[in-house]
Amino acid sequence: MEPVKMHFEGEFIRLDSFLKLCGAFETGGQAKQAIQSGLVKVNGTACFMRGKKLRAGDRAEYEGKTYEAVGA
Repeated sequence: MEPVKMHFEGEFIRLDSFLKLCGAFETGGQAKQAIQSGLVKVNGTACFMRGKKLRAGDRAEYEGKTYEAVGA
């Protein structure tokens, strides 16, 4: 399955904000809970840090969907 590509401004974006921007979660609190529970992978590895900095080319996975960060 092709990843959903999401553009963001700046050098990086925090994982929880990125997932909310992508529409994977309605609120930052939901994203935080899923990340801290180990349900989110970044570049293929489980990530427990909601403040993880994603840069262009990084990928986040949640519930079988992949979201790719694309810089501006």
